[in-house]
Amino acid sequence: MKSILITGGAGFIGSNFIPYFLEHNLDYKLVNLDALTYAGNLENLKDVKNKSNYIFVKGDICDRKFIEELFDKYLFHDVIHFAAESHVDNSILGPEAFIKTNVLGTFNLLDVARKLWMNGPNNYKAEFKNSRFHHVSTDEVYGTLGETGLFEETTPYAPNSPYSASKAGSDMIVRSYFHTYGMNVITTNCSNNYGPKQHNEKLIPTIIRKALTGENIPIYGDGKNVRDWLYVLDHCKGIELAFKKGKSGETYNIGGRNERNNLYIADKICSILQEIKPKESGGSYKDQITFVKDRPGHDLRYAIDASKIENELGWIADENFETGIVKTIEWYLDKFAN
Repeated sequence: MKSILITGGAGFIGSNFIPYFLEHNLDYKLVNLDALTYAGNLENLKDVKNKSNYIFVKGDICDRKFIEELFDKYLFHDVIHFAAESHVDNSILGPEAFIKTNVLGTFNLLDVARKLWMNGPNNYKAEFKNSRFHHVSTDEVYGTLGETGLFEETTPYAPNSPYSASKAGSDMIVRSYFHTYGMNVITTNCSNNYGPKQHNEKLIPTIIRKALTGENIPIYGDGKNVRDWLYVLDHCKGIELAFKKGKSGETYNIGGRNERNNLYIADKICSILQEIKPKESGGSYKDQITFVKDRPGHDLRYAIDASKIENELGWIADENFETGIVKTIEWYLDKFAN
């Protein structure tokens, strides 16, 4: 049985990916490595914790010695790397943690994997000849778009926040290990994810939570910042497909083709909540929407052209925003009720 390392598996996307991967890949032993910062929650993995081919390890990807010992113990055949500091506001307040985790942490994983898997440049050991390192990244590395156009895999990098700059740096390191060492790497850059298990600090959970508690629902600036929204399970399916079938050294953009501005998101959530769980006090959840000072360097618009992964690998999103947001709201209603 091959072993695979999943980093950051207790986070939002990772904790959705792990159950999906285990269900569809019975030939793998999966080791989930997570530092369990505020963003990690093992409760999100309670359904798999007793599976015989699942192991959780607490640890920090910035600790090189620890990573070396982990690779020596489990002899990982593959790595899918989710672990990252990812909240833009936090990166503005404290950028150092983002540089350490996203840049140094990614380097540690890559370099330790290279030394386990390879005898030298372009020379894989026989038992690791098909080993792959899959790096999960973001569309924010491309910067911002105007009112038209889409991010493609060839779009020049132009990160505008410490978070996106740190992810751009990690992407470049991954790229360099392909071109310098011939390492079997692949990168996926995704648009904004939403769905079950997302941390309460993010936009959609915040709107739902504050609506239910009767608080003001804060929207940055004029609410016209646009994101391409991708349901998390669709993203997980795309990651697995790219991991298995993607071409070595390539980048694949994964996007939902669901451009919505922040004000629309808030309005839509309030409308659905009004239908499912009307306000006990009467009135509308929409009355709670308030506009707050925009954050520094707030990118206007992100939108991904997913044609490459659709045409080359056959991926397609199963959910549009209007179907996915209903599933998301129902999950959070259940969470906040317990």
